[in-house]
Amino acid sequence: MEVRRITINIAGRVYPLNVPAAEEETLRKVGKQIENMIKDFEQNFDVRDKQDALAMCALKLGTNAEVVSLNYEKSIHSTNERLTQINRSLDEIGK
Repeated sequence: MEVRRITINIAGRVYPLNVPAAEEETLRKVGKQIENMIKDFEQNFDVRDKQDALAMCALKLGTNAEVVSLNYEKSIHSTNERLTQINRSLDEIGK
């Protein structure tokens, strides 16, 4: 597995990282998203410093992740119920 050394700039600080080559693009995108979120919070809200902006980013990203997780769980539950119904129908046909 190829590892690359990259730097990500978040809130005015540079973070050197050793990452698998396959994850480099994703990390760069996420770093850019965080930077854009920080700028958005600074422009649109009463954000006192970068730490406040980072805290708001953490809350927003955490909330988004939780919503995705809950939707995924609901989807799995719904799919399982549908598969159970299909199995019951197939059992009835097979009788």
